[in-house]
Amino acid sequence: MALQIYNTLTRMKETFKAQEPGKVSMYVCGPTVYGYIHIGNARPMIFFDVVRAYLEQQGSQVNYVVNFTDVDDKMIRKAEQTGTTVSEVADTFISAYFEDLDGLGIPRASLNPRVTDNMDSIIDFIRELIERDFAYENGGDVFYRTRKFDDYGKLSQQKIDELQFGIRIEVDERKESPEDFVLWKAAKPGEIFWESPWGDGRPGWHIECSAMARRYLGDTLDIHGGGQDLQFPHHECEVAQSEVLTGKPLANYWMHNGYIRINNEKMSKSLGNGVLVKDLREQYTKEAIRYFMLSTHYRNPLNYSDEVMDQAQNGIDRIANAVGNVRHRLKNAVGSTEGKTGVEVARKMTEVLAEFHNKMQDDFNTPDAITAMFQWVTETNHLLQQASVPAEDLQTVLDAFEEMNGVLRIVDSSADELLDEDIERLIEERSAARSNKDWARADEIRDILAAEGIVLEDTAQGMRWRRK
Repeated sequence: MALQIYNTLTRMKETFKAQEPGKVSMYVCGPTVYGYIHIGNARPMIFFDVVRAYLEQQGSQVNYVVNFTDVDDKMIRKAEQTGTTVSEVADTFISAYFEDLDGLGIPRASLNPRVTDNMDSIIDFIRELIERDFAYENGGDVFYRTRKFDDYGKLSQQKIDELQFGIRIEVDERKESPEDFVLWKAAKPGEIFWESPWGDGRPGWHIECSAMARRYLGDTLDIHGGGQDLQFPHHECEVAQSEVLTGKPLANYWMHNGYIRINNEKMSKSLGNGVLVKDLREQYTKEAIRYFMLSTHYRNPLNYSDEVMDQAQNGIDRIANAVGNVRHRLKNAVGSTEGKTGVEVARKMTEVLAEFHNKMQDDFNTPDAITAMFQWVTETNHLLQQASVPAEDLQTVLDAFEEMNGVLRIVDSSADELLDEDIERLIEERSAARSNKDWARADEIRDILAAEGIVLEDTAQGMRWRRK
């Protein structure tokens, strides 16, 4: 099965084909860095990281760009409130962003460009739009002539005459038409500014991504992604700006993830029900957060609650226990596969992986891909009921898990390895204490392990442990 992606532009699934075989360009709109990121920001961070991981596993080199908007009205207000500068506000919350990124187990993007480092490209982009008569200057501000772009509204499937002016569109008497949007804002007294042919000022929001996407990834992207809330007006305006300048599609595939609700209510500042990622990470493991985010198809709404997060952790624990048990058996296993056993194990793991990849290639259906991981758990637990399992079979099972987890990363393999070593050391120490009749130390170690959720079991193969 070839990879299918639901394209927001066409409202249908399409077979993915990169412009250049083996190379994929992907641009995802990043945060405005005036505060800590919230759970809604985390969803595209995690999902598009999975998209990149899967494409890379399939053999593509992915050039993945996520921008930072590091100057806008909110940042200016934040700097005023805190008695600092816009640059200092940006530096503070970009550092916090990367801390959250690391805390969610997300590798860095190929590039994280900042608006303030790309001002020349932005100004040049605006100048070209003016030269083509798609933009005009009035009082130091520059606006885009929206009605001149015949296809405006094609991404969000809206007709320009049906837009709700004054609600979805900012009203400004200096505009030729109410739907025109700003490309360059004249600086107000005391505000941060850059010099331009139209006077001191700073860019509008939409022009930033058009300029940076073009600079770092070229005229046409393979994939442009972001949250559903960006589809209009942000991405719609990007399309209008970029395509009149280049004469080419801005992106061949548009991907948008759905909203997150909090306890079945819309997340909003007015309700005060936002959840910051830094706070979420104090309550739950990164594996549980990733599991939660991937347990619903990315295009569907996602509901957050304590109950759902507890269910996510239980799911992770079930998978992690099976992985830990395989590794424990593999350390002491000997021999190679003979006869039907190895063939049957390989067949079952092939079936599990086929199911996993079929679901991932169907528009990155991560919830069903997770179901395939639980199919792996079932087959693995059945295999481990045998008194003796050859090392070759155990490695086949573990390799299948690593292939799936390498994309979803919902079990922290490195953390489990370290935990295994600590547990094994404590178990050996406890055995030695029992041999020396140091019952107090043996009981102390038992209590330490119990507090960590580790259950000791006597088996025909010796002492073993498992997580609750």
